[in-house]
Amino acid sequence: MENADYRVLEQRIGRGVLSERLRIQAGKVAQLLHQGEGIFRLERYIPIDDLVALGLRLSGFAGRARRNFFDVRVVTQEWVLPRLPASFDGFRLLQLTDLHLDLDTALTPVVERLVRATPHDAAVVTGDFRNKTHGDYTPCLREMAAITRALAPLRWGVLGNHDFVEMVPSLERDGLPILLNESVAIRRGDEELWIAGIDDPHFYKTHDLARVRSAAPSGACLVLLAHSPEIYPEAEPLGFDLQLSGHTHGGQICLPGGHAVFTSCKVDRSFLRGRWHHGTLQGYTSPGSGSCAVPARFNCPPEITLHVLRSPAAIK
Repeated sequence: MENADYRVLEQRIGRGVLSERLRIQAGKVAQLLHQGEGIFRLERYIPIDDLVALGLRLSGFAGRARRNFFDVRVVTQEWVLPRLPASFDGFRLLQLTDLHLDLDTALTPVVERLVRATPHDAAVVTGDFRNKTHGDYTPCLREMAAITRALAPLRWGVLGNHDFVEMVPSLERDGLPILLNESVAIRRGDEELWIAGIDDPHFYKTHDLARVRSAAPSGACLVLLAHSPEIYPEAEPLGFDLQLSGHTHGGQICLPGGHAVFTSCKVDRSFLRGRWHHGTLQGYTSPGSGSCAVPARFNCPPEITLHVLRSPAAIK
């Protein structure tokens, strides 16, 4: 692991936010506390991940679950955004999330091939590059570098609850700018589309929605990158147009019909996977491109998502 330049990170994210992140990381709270919110909350007291892996082996479903893990789909979603400038009509924004690349490195070439085969104008990665929440994070950085090279030149990411802030310099050196409560504009002529990215709102709670919103003009069209969907009640009043999130894995191992047995944040089940809306805010929670803890999927395919943005002005 490398030594990060904390002075640069402090200038970007602020001393208070950086101190809070480092405090939690140094205390290894992420290692000691599982972030699940299952039906019986058992994962707070016993190693559910180990039990799931054991159960899959004993039941004979481990092979099938692993094959499902590699069956990454390309899913297209179309969004009509009232404030999207006409010049951005048809803009293709590719979303990857929850790759957890140190779980099983055989996933990397699968995702890389799909990305290269999916034309897109820009790409975003909405957090959880790594699977572990402690120790060496360089293995996932090596894998992510290969995927980054496959992405469009316009690309950004945000950190998730599994990611350490010290990963930022390496990710950016490999070509993936990380938005640390920051916003950027994509320009076509005189028109702009803004991408706003917040730090992890679930575990570290070091997000700053007001800051990223204030960086863009009041009438701008804003796409918000937030690792977890649970931030939607705060985001909607600030005037974001589209929120892209992950974190939930859609349940990852689900009952028939996609009913999640374990969930990773306290939101209504309508926000756990797929399209949703809250007031004027539209949103999408990806089921994830990888898997967490166990390379296994049931009734919840992994995906990379191609979001096609449409402008009402152009449609008319």
